[in-house]
Amino acid sequence: MVSSIVLFGPPGAGKGTQAANIVTVTGKPQVSTGDMLRAALAAGTELGLAARSFMEAGGLVPDDVIIGLIKQRLTEADAVDGVLFDGFPRTIAQAEALAEIAEVGIVIAIEVPDARIVERICGRYTCGGCSAVYHDTFNPTAQADVCDSCGGVDMKRRADDNEDTVLTRLEAYHGQTALLADWYRERGLFIAVDGDQDISLVGDAITAIL
Repeated sequence: MVSSIVLFGPPGAGKGTQAANIVTVTGKPQVSTGDMLRAALAAGTELGLAARSFMEAGGLVPDDVIIGLIKQRLTEADAVDGVLFDGFPRTIAQAEALAEIAEVGIVIAIEVPDARIVERICGRYTCGGCSAVYHDTFNPTAQADVCDSCGGVDMKRRADDNEDTVLTRLEAYHGQTALLADWYRERGLFIAVDGDQDISLVGDAITAIL
């Protein structure tokens, strides 16, 4: 089994679902920098307070603070056999810093065409009552605007689930990760998985790799 795993992919690629599958298959804990930041902020740790000063000023949290959080996380008992890095690193600088504190054995990228990502994200909506998730094409409610789970009629769509916003997010993602993918590919660690297929098939493909 590899030491640590890096998982990345565009928004709407299904990383959350596949991350849960990887955790089940490998037993490695999922490490999300966003979750760590929120926990550090809530706990009022030194790194959390450092992060807050940047966040309150509207800036990005510096890499050294993020790496510090990861370094602390890797000292916890459940990380002894490596972890699953979800959505990190995002840049070559972060990858280089990560390489100094953790051994990454494999990088899995879930690849989905931009057009399909737009379709996935722009078509989703949730029940305001029970938070059940639906989709215009792939998982519509049996009765229009009525929740299958609780019968509620308060259906909500996120304001940023529109084509222009999604395309902007995708442009930023590709700009960040294209060089990063090449960096890991040059080191023989990068494996791409076709995410434009049934969820179970994507999971099977990732399990076979692991």
